[in-house]
Amino acid sequence: MDYYELLGVKKESSPSEIKKAYRKLALKYHPDKNKGEKKSETKFKEINEAYAVLSDPEKKKQYDLYGSTDFHQRYSQEDIFRGFDLNDVLRQFGFGGANQSAHFRSGMGGGNGFSSFFNQGQAGGCGGGCHSTAEKGQDMTYQVTVSLEEVLNGSERTITLRKNGTPQNVSVKIPKGIEAGKKLRLQGQGGNSRNGGPPGDLYLKVDIASNSNFLRDGDDLIIQKLITFSEACFGATIEVETLEGKKFMVKVAPGTTHDSRLRLKGYGLPIGPLGERGDLYVKIGVKVPKDLTEEQAKAIQELRDCGL
Repeated sequence: MDYYELLGVKKESSPSEIKKAYRKLALKYHPDKNKGEKKSETKFKEINEAYAVLSDPEKKKQYDLYGSTDFHQRYSQEDIFRGFDLNDVLRQFGFGGANQSAHFRSGMGGGNGFSSFFNQGQAGGCGGGCHSTAEKGQDMTYQVTVSLEEVLNGSERTITLRKNGTPQNVSVKIPKGIEAGKKLRLQGQGGNSRNGGPPGDLYLKVDIASNSNFLRDGDDLIIQKLITFSEACFGATIEVETLEGKKFMVKVAPGTTHDSRLRLKGYGLPIGPLGERGDLYVKIGVKVPKDLTEEQAKAIQELRDCGL
Protein backbone atom coordinates (compact mmCIF):
# COMPACT_ATOMS: atom_id res chain seq x y z
CA MET A 1 0.00 0.00 0.00
CA ASP A 2 1.12 3.56 -0.74
CA TYR A 3 0.77 5.63 2.43
CA TYR A 4 0.70 8.94 0.57
CA GLU A 5 -2.05 7.72 -1.74
CA LEU A 6 -4.04 6.40 1.23
CA LEU A 7 -4.04 9.80 2.91
CA GLY A 8 -4.33 11.75 -0.32
CA VAL A 9 -1.16 13.74 0.25
CA LYS A 10 2.22 14.13 -1.46
CA LYS A 11 5.78 13.48 -0.32
CA GLU A 12 6.40 17.20 0.01
CA SER A 13 3.26 17.77 2.09
CA SER A 14 3.90 19.45 5.42
CA PRO A 15 3.22 17.70 8.76
CA SER A 16 0.16 19.89 9.27
CA GLU A 17 -1.21 18.93 5.84
CA ILE A 18 -0.67 15.24 6.60
CA LYS A 19 -2.38 15.63 9.96
CA LYS A 20 -5.32 17.46 8.39
CA ALA A 21 -5.76 14.76 5.73
CA TYR A 22 -5.61 12.01 8.35
CA ARG A 23 -8.19 13.75 10.54
CA LYS A 24 -10.62 14.08 7.62
CA LEU A 25 -10.31 10.37 6.79
CA ALA A 26 -10.44 9.28 10.43
CA LEU A 27 -13.73 11.13 10.81
CA LYS A 28 -15.07 9.52 7.66
CA TYR A 29 -14.08 5.92 8.38
CA HIS A 30 -14.25 5.78 12.17
CA PRO A 31 -16.02 2.52 13.17
CA ASP A 32 -18.52 4.36 15.38
CA LYS A 33 -19.85 6.04 12.23
CA ASN A 34 -19.74 2.92 10.10
CA LYS A 35 -20.81 0.12 12.42
CA GLY A 36 -20.74 -3.29 10.80
CA GLU A 37 -19.11 -2.04 7.59
CA LYS A 38 -16.05 -4.20 7.11
CA LYS A 39 -14.62 -2.08 4.28
CA SER A 40 -14.69 1.04 6.45
CA GLU A 41 -13.03 -0.82 9.31
CA THR A 42 -10.25 -2.02 7.00
CA LYS A 43 -9.81 1.48 5.59
CA PHE A 44 -9.60 2.90 9.11
CA LYS A 45 -6.82 0.46 9.98
CA GLU A 46 -4.91 1.36 6.82
CA ILE A 47 -5.07 5.13 7.32
CA ASN A 48 -3.90 4.74 10.92
CA GLU A 49 -0.93 2.69 9.74
CA ALA A 50 -0.15 5.34 7.11
CA TYR A 51 -0.37 8.15 9.69
CA ALA A 52 1.77 6.22 12.19
CA VAL A 53 4.58 6.25 9.61
CA LEU A 54 4.13 9.64 7.92
CA SER A 55 3.70 11.52 11.21
CA ASP A 56 7.03 10.17 12.50
CA PRO A 57 10.00 12.00 10.88
CA GLU A 58 12.41 9.05 11.10
CA LYS A 59 9.93 6.44 9.84
CA LYS A 60 8.84 8.79 7.05
CA LYS A 61 12.46 9.26 6.00
CA GLN A 62 12.95 5.48 5.86
CA TYR A 63 9.70 5.04 3.92
CA ASP A 64 10.69 7.73 1.39
CA LEU A 65 14.14 6.20 0.98
CA TYR A 66 13.19 2.55 0.56
CA GLY A 67 9.64 2.67 -0.82
CA SER A 68 6.66 0.65 0.39
CA THR A 69 7.87 -2.90 -0.37
CA ASP A 70 11.37 -2.57 1.08
CA PHE A 71 10.09 -0.54 4.04
CA HIS A 72 7.75 -3.38 5.02
CA GLN A 73 10.62 -5.85 4.83
CA ARG A 74 12.51 -3.76 7.37
CA TYR A 75 9.61 -2.74 9.64
CA SER A 76 7.21 -5.14 11.31
CA GLN A 77 3.76 -4.00 12.47
CA GLU A 78 5.24 -3.70 15.96
CA ASP A 79 7.98 -1.40 14.61
CA ILE A 80 5.49 0.71 12.65
CA PHE A 81 3.26 1.41 15.64
CA ARG A 82 6.01 1.74 18.25
CA GLY A 83 5.53 5.14 19.88
CA PHE A 84 2.15 5.66 18.20
CA ASP A 85 -0.57 6.03 20.83
CA LEU A 86 -3.89 5.50 19.07
CA ASN A 87 -5.91 6.63 22.09
CA ASP A 88 -3.98 9.89 22.30
CA VAL A 89 -4.27 10.53 18.55
CA LEU A 90 -8.04 9.96 18.54
CA ARG A 91 -8.49 12.19 21.58
CA GLN A 92 -6.77 15.00 19.67
CA PHE A 93 -9.45 14.68 17.01
CA GLY A 94 -12.37 14.68 19.43
CA PHE A 95 -13.10 10.96 19.64
CA GLY A 96 -12.24 10.71 23.31
CA GLY A 97 -9.79 7.89 22.63
CA ALA A 98 -10.30 4.42 21.27
CA ASN A 99 -11.97 3.26 24.48
CA GLN A 100 -14.90 5.59 23.77
CA SER A 101 -16.11 3.18 21.11
CA ALA A 102 -17.87 -0.04 22.09
CA HIS A 103 -16.61 -1.51 18.85
CA PHE A 104 -13.06 -0.69 19.88
CA ARG A 105 -13.57 -1.91 23.44
CA SER A 106 -14.63 -5.33 22.24
CA GLY A 107 -11.34 -5.95 20.51
CA MET A 108 -8.71 -3.98 22.35
CA GLY A 109 -6.46 -4.79 25.25
CA GLY A 110 -3.78 -2.65 26.82
CA GLY A 111 -0.65 -1.12 25.43
CA ASN A 112 -0.96 1.69 22.92
CA GLY A 113 -4.48 0.73 21.94
CA PHE A 114 -3.39 -0.77 18.66
CA SER A 115 -2.45 -4.40 18.66
CA SER A 116 -5.71 -6.20 19.41
CA PHE A 117 -8.02 -4.03 17.31
CA PHE A 118 -5.76 -3.80 14.29
CA ASN A 119 -5.16 -7.54 14.25
CA GLN A 120 -8.87 -8.30 14.12
CA GLY A 121 -9.84 -10.04 10.93
CA GLN A 122 -6.23 -10.77 10.05
CA ALA A 123 -6.21 -14.09 11.86
CA GLY A 124 -9.91 -14.76 12.04
CA GLY A 125 -10.37 -12.72 15.23
CA CYS A 126 -13.56 -10.70 15.58
CA GLY A 127 -15.16 -8.68 18.34
CA GLY A 128 -18.17 -6.54 19.03
CA GLY A 129 -20.54 -8.60 16.88
CA CYS A 130 -18.66 -8.19 13.59
CA HIS A 131 -19.24 -10.83 10.94
CA SER A 132 -16.80 -13.65 10.22
CA THR A 133 -14.33 -12.92 7.44
CA ALA A 134 -11.86 -14.89 5.38
CA GLU A 135 -9.08 -16.01 7.67
CA LYS A 136 -5.55 -14.80 7.12
CA GLY A 137 -2.91 -17.47 6.55
CA GLN A 138 -0.49 -18.38 9.28
CA ASP A 139 2.57 -16.21 9.83
CA MET A 140 5.85 -18.11 9.48
CA THR A 141 9.23 -17.48 11.12
CA TYR A 142 12.61 -18.63 9.83
CA GLN A 143 16.11 -17.84 10.97
CA VAL A 144 18.64 -16.27 8.63
CA THR A 145 22.34 -15.90 9.46
CA VAL A 146 24.20 -12.87 8.11
CA SER A 147 27.87 -11.97 8.19
CA LEU A 148 29.46 -8.86 9.69
CA GLU A 149 30.25 -7.77 6.13
CA GLU A 150 26.52 -7.84 5.37
CA VAL A 151 25.85 -5.81 8.50
CA LEU A 152 28.40 -3.28 7.25
CA ASN A 153 27.26 -3.01 3.63
CA GLY A 154 23.77 -4.47 3.54
CA SER A 155 22.98 -7.13 0.97
CA GLU A 156 20.30 -8.84 -1.04
CA ARG A 157 19.94 -12.54 -0.49
CA THR A 158 17.90 -15.29 -2.10
CA ILE A 159 16.98 -17.95 0.40
CA THR A 160 15.16 -21.21 -0.16
CA LEU A 161 12.28 -22.03 2.16
CA ARG A 162 9.83 -24.87 2.24
CA LYS A 163 6.18 -23.88 2.12
CA ASN A 164 3.61 -26.66 2.25
CA GLY A 165 6.39 -29.12 1.46
CA THR A 166 7.48 -27.25 -1.68
CA PRO A 167 10.83 -25.40 -2.01
CA GLN A 168 10.40 -21.70 -2.70
CA ASN A 169 13.01 -19.03 -3.38
CA VAL A 170 12.49 -15.74 -1.57
CA SER A 171 14.50 -12.55 -2.14
CA VAL A 172 15.24 -10.49 0.95
CA LYS A 173 17.22 -7.30 1.48
CA ILE A 174 19.46 -7.19 4.54
CA PRO A 175 19.64 -3.55 5.71
CA LYS A 176 22.87 -2.02 6.96
CA GLY A 177 23.34 -2.08 10.72
CA ILE A 178 20.96 -5.00 11.28
CA GLU A 179 21.13 -6.40 14.82
CA ALA A 180 20.88 -9.96 16.06
CA GLY A 181 17.30 -10.84 17.00
CA LYS A 182 15.78 -8.30 14.61
CA LYS A 183 12.95 -9.64 12.44
CA LEU A 184 12.58 -8.80 8.75
CA ARG A 185 8.99 -8.94 7.57
CA LEU A 186 8.09 -10.22 4.10
CA GLN A 187 4.44 -9.33 3.66
CA GLY A 188 2.27 -12.05 2.14
CA GLN A 189 5.07 -14.63 2.01
CA GLY A 190 3.74 -16.76 4.88
CA GLY A 191 1.27 -19.64 4.90
CA ASN A 192 -1.73 -19.76 2.60
CA SER A 193 -5.21 -19.10 3.95
CA ARG A 194 -7.56 -22.06 4.38
CA ASN A 195 -10.63 -20.22 3.13
CA GLY A 196 -9.56 -17.72 0.50
CA GLY A 197 -8.17 -15.04 2.77
CA PRO A 198 -4.83 -13.26 2.36
CA PRO A 199 -1.63 -15.22 3.00
CA GLY A 200 0.26 -14.71 6.24
CA ASP A 201 3.56 -12.93 6.56
CA LEU A 202 7.05 -14.36 6.68
CA TYR A 203 9.37 -13.17 9.44
CA LEU A 204 13.09 -13.76 9.11
CA LYS A 205 14.79 -13.69 12.50
CA VAL A 206 18.36 -12.45 12.10
CA ASP A 207 21.38 -14.13 13.63
CA ILE A 208 24.88 -12.71 13.18
CA ALA A 209 27.64 -15.14 12.22
CA SER A 210 30.82 -15.07 14.29
CA ASN A 211 33.92 -13.60 12.68
CA SER A 212 37.41 -14.95 13.26
CA ASN A 213 38.98 -11.47 13.34
CA PHE A 214 36.36 -9.11 14.70
CA LEU A 215 34.09 -9.11 17.73
CA ARG A 216 30.93 -7.01 17.63
CA ASP A 217 30.10 -4.78 20.60
CA GLY A 218 26.91 -2.93 19.69
CA ASP A 219 27.89 -0.67 16.80
CA ASP A 220 31.60 -0.98 17.60
CA LEU A 221 34.04 -3.64 16.45
CA ILE A 222 36.98 -5.05 18.41
CA ILE A 223 40.09 -6.61 16.90
CA GLN A 224 42.96 -8.03 18.96
CA LYS A 225 46.61 -7.46 18.13
CA LEU A 226 49.51 -9.09 19.96
CA ILE A 227 52.83 -7.35 20.59
CA THR A 228 56.01 -8.47 22.30
CA PHE A 229 57.08 -7.38 25.78
CA SER A 230 59.84 -5.22 24.33
CA GLU A 231 57.32 -3.52 21.99
CA ALA A 232 55.06 -2.85 24.96
CA CYS A 233 58.01 -1.25 26.74
CA PHE A 234 59.50 0.78 23.87
CA GLY A 235 56.45 1.31 21.69
CA ALA A 236 55.81 0.00 18.19
CA THR A 237 53.91 0.56 14.94
CA ILE A 238 51.49 -2.20 13.95
CA GLU A 239 49.31 -2.79 10.91
CA VAL A 240 45.55 -2.92 11.43
CA GLU A 241 43.09 -3.97 8.73
CA THR A 242 39.47 -2.85 9.01
CA LEU A 243 36.42 -4.97 8.21
CA GLU A 244 36.18 -3.45 4.71
CA GLY A 245 39.87 -4.19 4.04
CA LYS A 246 41.48 -0.79 4.63
CA LYS A 247 44.92 -0.95 6.22
CA PHE A 248 46.32 1.51 8.77
CA MET A 249 49.67 1.77 10.51
CA VAL A 250 48.84 2.40 14.16
CA LYS A 251 51.31 3.60 16.77
CA VAL A 252 51.47 1.77 20.09
CA ALA A 253 52.80 4.10 22.77
CA PRO A 254 55.73 3.09 25.01
CA GLY A 255 54.54 1.55 28.26
CA THR A 256 51.32 0.19 26.76
CA THR A 257 49.79 -2.42 29.05
CA HIS A 258 47.98 -5.65 28.31
CA ASP A 259 44.31 -5.16 27.26
CA SER A 260 44.84 -1.48 26.40
CA ARG A 261 42.61 -0.23 23.57
CA LEU A 262 43.35 2.03 20.63
CA ARG A 263 40.45 3.59 18.72
CA LEU A 264 39.93 4.04 14.99
CA LYS A 265 36.95 6.40 14.85
CA GLY A 266 34.21 5.60 12.34
CA TYR A 267 35.39 2.14 11.31
CA GLY A 268 32.82 0.13 13.23
CA LEU A 269 29.34 -0.88 12.03
CA PRO A 270 26.53 1.40 10.82
CA ILE A 271 24.12 2.71 13.44
CA GLY A 272 21.00 1.65 11.54
CA PRO A 273 20.48 1.88 7.75
CA LEU A 274 21.21 5.61 7.57
CA GLY A 275 23.25 6.26 10.70
CA GLU A 276 26.92 6.99 11.16
CA ARG A 277 29.35 4.19 11.94
CA GLY A 278 30.61 3.11 15.32
CA ASP A 279 34.32 2.75 16.07
CA LEU A 280 36.95 0.05 15.67
CA TYR A 281 38.91 -0.71 18.83
CA VAL A 282 42.29 -2.39 18.66
CA LYS A 283 42.74 -4.45 21.81
CA ILE A 284 46.42 -4.89 22.61
CA GLY A 285 47.68 -8.15 24.03
CA VAL A 286 51.25 -8.75 25.22
CA LYS A 287 52.62 -12.07 23.98
CA VAL A 288 54.19 -14.38 26.54
CA PRO A 289 56.21 -17.13 24.82
CA LYS A 290 55.69 -20.68 26.03
CA ASP A 291 59.18 -21.83 25.06
CA LEU A 292 62.38 -19.77 25.33
CA THR A 293 65.72 -20.24 23.66
CA GLU A 294 68.77 -20.28 25.89
CA GLU A 295 69.61 -16.73 24.83
CA GLN A 296 66.07 -15.51 25.51
CA ALA A 297 65.95 -17.20 28.89
CA LYS A 298 69.21 -15.51 29.86
CA ALA A 299 67.92 -12.11 28.75
CA ILE A 300 64.66 -12.57 30.68
CA GLN A 301 66.65 -13.61 33.75
CA GLU A 302 68.67 -10.42 33.50
CA LEU A 303 65.45 -8.40 33.20
CA ARG A 304 64.10 -10.07 36.30
CA ASP A 305 67.31 -9.30 38.15
CA CYS A 306 66.78 -5.66 37.15
CA GLY A 307 63.27 -5.64 38.60
CA LEU A 308 61.34 -6.13 35.32
